[in-house]
Amino acid sequence: MSLTPLFGPVPGGMEMMIILLVAVLLFGANKLPKLARSTGQAMGEFKKGREDIEREIRESAEAAERDDFEDELAEDETVNV
Repeated sequence: MSLTPLFGPVPGGMEMMIILLVAVLLFGANKLPKLARSTGQAMGEFKKGREDIEREIRESAEAAERDDFEDELAEDETVNV
């Protein structure tokens, strides 16, 4: 069984050099650090937002489970009385 990347083959050494050269030609050498920094910040914000949403979903699921458990306890108490 061979493992293939999700989005196709990963570029190797020579391909990465060509991509870097094209990036330098498009954006200029002075803008590349700023571009990399802003990309990293955007990825960090995306990750933070995803973690916030996951936390909210997890909290909602736990609250729903607690409510269901409390409802079952209330039903049991009314049956036993």
